[in-house]
Amino acid sequence: MGSLLLISVIKFVAYVSIVLVTVIMLVYAERRVSAFIQNRLGPNRVGPWGLFQALVDVVKLLLKEDIVPKNAYKPVHDLAPIISIAVALSTFAVIPFGNTIELFGTQVKLMIADVNVGILYLLSITSLGVYGVTLAGWSSNNKYSLLGGLRSSAQLISYELSMGLSIIGVLMVCGTLRLDQIVLHQTTYLWGWLPAWNIFLQPVAFFTFFIAAFAETNRLPFDLPEAEPELVGGYHTEYTGLKFGLFFLAEYANMFTAGAVITTLFLGGWHLPYAEYLGLSPTMLSILQVLTFCVKLVLVELFFIVVRWTIPRFRYDQLMNIGWKVMLPLTLANVLVTGAVMLLIQ
Repeated sequence: MGSLLLISVIKFVAYVSIVLVTVIMLVYAERRVSAFIQNRLGPNRVGPWGLFQALVDVVKLLLKEDIVPKNAYKPVHDLAPIISIAVALSTFAVIPFGNTIELFGTQVKLMIADVNVGILYLLSITSLGVYGVTLAGWSSNNKYSLLGGLRSSAQLISYELSMGLSIIGVLMVCGTLRLDQIVLHQTTYLWGWLPAWNIFLQPVAFFTFFIAAFAETNRLPFDLPEAEPELVGGYHTEYTGLKFGLFFLAEYANMFTAGAVITTLFLGGWHLPYAEYLGLSPTMLSILQVLTFCVKLVLVELFFIVVRWTIPRFRYDQLMNIGWKVMLPLTLANVLVTGAVMLLIQ
């Protein structure tokens, strides 16, 4: 019992540390990649190659004055960023970033919470994220903020439908709601040589889920809730200091989690093809699997960043048309085709 408690504490501390460090690294990577795309330098003053710029920005946000509009509804205004960051940090807890490793004589699954309905947990927690953004816009008593909150609620609800339906194809193929079992299902091979990753088995689901992930994280070209030319800053216009920092942290934590979910569901998670034939010890194989997951995750995050600084923002009517007239029919058709193919195979 004591060893299990110690393992749980180690997992939790490692999880919080990894998320916070990763968010700082993502902010730095975003600035560097955007500077490269725009042919400029990016952060290069604070620390070697500007590495400490993100840390300095955190200190700056902590020291800034907390300004709340006179007519804002303060209890909800204070609660909204807490909801956003709590949802963002809770989601990653069920993602398996490796298979198993032996600690204190016990085989430990490399995931924070081993939930037998991992997919349902993901969908339920991510659906709560809309409350933080919508309540922030409403409680600020600002027309720009309210419009940003309304846009966000419509956008998130629209694209959550496509996200949920795209996952159904994966569930039909894998036959389980457990994320660790979904990864294990992808460790087999098609025709003896092609990894059975869901990106090959469910390409339409991968495509639609990826687009929905962009919309769920409010990133370009889906950042209509905080469009600067139209809404100043959208739902977080009336936030300063630490509260604004929590929204900022939540955005990058959501981006980190979205990349981890994509890696888990469609890119084989921690699976490195043919690694089981290398004759490595169990511990070395576990470390290699964790590194494999990290490399896949980094590539997905880089794609997120490049898309943000490459594709222009959609108009709002275009965003709704894509969600309801393109994505939703595609995901429904994918479920029908998947069911028909599985029936034919059986």
